[in-house]
Amino acid sequence: MEGSLAASAFVCKSHRQSQSNRARRGLHMPATGELIRLMNYVDDISATLRRISSTIGTMTAEEKKRLSEYMRAATNGFNDVLTQLEKQ
Repeated sequence: MEGSLAASAFVCKSHRQSQSNRARRGLHMPATGELIRLMNYVDDISATLRRISSTIGTMTAEEKKRLSEYMRAATNGFNDVLTQLEKQ
């Protein structure tokens, strides 16, 4: 009897967990291949920023200035894309 109670409790817990997982997945539509590719680009941007951050200590003041100006121009494009994405 105890074994069947334990099995029932496990099944109930598993059922609740799967319902919870379905509810969480239901918040987002399945990602298309194109969306996954674009999200990978964002991951690449993050990795690039980490690489840049790790080398800042070795740069001269002039190099830092030139890189910051170059990056500021790219930031405008980034913000434009974010604005487009957030439009509904």
